[in-house]
Amino acid sequence: MTKKERVSYLLAELEKEYPETPIPLNHTDPFTLLVAVLLSAQCTDERVNQVTPALFTKAGDPGAMARLSREEILEIVRPCGLGPAKSKNIKALSEILVRDYAGEVPADLEALEGLPGVGHKTAQVVMAQAFGEPSFPVDTHIHRLAQRWGLTNGKNVGQTERDLKRLFPQTSWNKLHLQIIFYGREHCTARRVCDGKAHGCGVCQVINADRQRPKRVKKA
Repeated sequence: MTKKERVSYLLAELEKEYPETPIPLNHTDPFTLLVAVLLSAQCTDERVNQVTPALFTKAGDPGAMARLSREEILEIVRPCGLGPAKSKNIKALSEILVRDYAGEVPADLEALEGLPGVGHKTAQVVMAQAFGEPSFPVDTHIHRLAQRWGLTNGKNVGQTERDLKRLFPQTSWNKLHLQIIFYGREHCTARRVCDGKAHGCGVCQVINADRQRPKRVKKA
């Protein structure tokens, strides 16, 4: 398959496999999504969804969150891991939103990236899923599959993001990044040897049918 053929195949196959792409983190608005995405770093979405109801019942907007002490936030979010840093960042970004943005999450990538604890990927998730702006957040699943599928040489997530944005139409980005994540979690996992016809998920069997030896995936 040429790269162009792989792109066309993936768009059709992933749309068939995942016609609906519900956002895996429970939230009600841009602020609760922002906090949930921040908590999801090195933590499963399932665990985050178990923790956030108690947090958002206590403080579901920046003003209420800013009024909580860091210790109160930490007590709730500790099960997500990295609790001291995450609780500190949640309180600090809430204070900034109240002070500088009238209690609203800015629909601006650069402004989001300037908030404590909010990196490029988190900011892109919020832009895509809260504001509908074309974005292609690259997580470990997307980074892994993009390499396995020959879409990038995957030296780092930044390069993977640039390569995928160049290959796929902008109108597909917001849905496609979730489709790839869902597929990676369900079928093409990190532990699986996923190469060619002999060992591979359905997509890898098609895309890598002629591969003779396993492809070494570079970590992000």
